[in-house]
Amino acid sequence: MTMNDLLRLTPAQHRFLEAMDIQVWQQRGRNHSDPDTDPGIGSGIGSGIDSGIDPGTNPDIGLQRQDTDAVAREEVHDRDVHYDAGRDTADETGGSGTDVSTDAWGRLEAEVSRCTRCSLSESRTQTVFGVGSPDADLMIVGEAPGFEEDRQGEPFVGRAGQLLNEMLAAVGLQRGDIFIANILKCRPPDNRDPRAGEVSACADFLLRQVSAVKPSLIIATGRIAAHHLLGVSGTLGSLRGRIHRYGDTEIPLIVTYHPAYLLRSPSEKRKSWEDLCLARSILHGTGQ
Repeated sequence: MTMNDLLRLTPAQHRFLEAMDIQVWQQRGRNHSDPDTDPGIGSGIGSGIDSGIDPGTNPDIGLQRQDTDAVAREEVHDRDVHYDAGRDTADETGGSGTDVSTDAWGRLEAEVSRCTRCSLSESRTQTVFGVGSPDADLMIVGEAPGFEEDRQGEPFVGRAGQLLNEMLAAVGLQRGDIFIANILKCRPPDNRDPRAGEVSACADFLLRQVSAVKPSLIIATGRIAAHHLLGVSGTLGSLRGRIHRYGDTEIPLIVTYHPAYLLRSPSEKRKSWEDLCLARSILHGTGQ
C-alpha cells in the first residue's frame, strides 16, 4: 500500500488501522475520527499516533516483535473462541448466505447439508456450508466450525467475525464481496482438531467450492487450515509472507493469522496487516 493509498483511506479504514495498532501517517491539517469515541471500534485499542510511517512498506511499526514460531505454537483457532455478539454484516440471502440460483451450487449446498460421510454428522447441529458471493475474487478458508458457527450455520461469527469484517473493510472489501468457508463443514466435538479421515471426507466439498467460485486469491487463516490446503507442515510464521499455490489449480494462496488468534495476541496484528497488503496487491494485479 502506497502513501497515496493511505491518504485515500476512509475514516472507517483509519479507525480499523488504529484498532490494529498500526500507526497511520496523517497529512498536516487533515483529521480523522478518534477511535476512542467511535462506537464501531472497541475502546482502548487504537494509538492515534501520527508517525509519518507507511505501514505497507515499513517492517518496524512500533509494535514489540515476538518470536513467530513460538507464537504459532500457541495459536488459538476459531473453534476456541465462542462469543455470541451477533453478526455485523448479515447476508440477506439467508441460509448459508450463498446465491443458490445456479443449480450446481444449490445442489452442492444441499449435498453438504445431508452429508453423513463421517461421524461428525451425528454430533452437529447443522452443517456450515459457507457464506458470501459464489462469484468472489477472494476466498477465505478457516479450519472448522466452532460453537457459534454450529449454532448459527455461518462461518466466522462473533467477535472474530467482527474483526474479520473490519480487516476486510480496511482493504476496501465487505463480507458479501468474498466467499468464506472452512476445511470441515461440521463442528468437531469438544472443539478438538480435525482428524485426517474427517478432512478427507470433506475435501471434495471444498475443492468443488473452489472450482465453482474460481477465486483470484485464497487466504488460509490459521495453521491447521494452511497445513491442509497446502499439504505441508511447519509453523504458521514460516508459511506466511509469501505466495503459495493451491493444489493443481495454481490459484495464489497466502497464509495469515486467524482473527480469533489476533483477539488473543494483538501484538501480531501488524503482521496480519502486512498479509492484507499482500492480498490487496495480488487482487489488484501488482503482487509478485
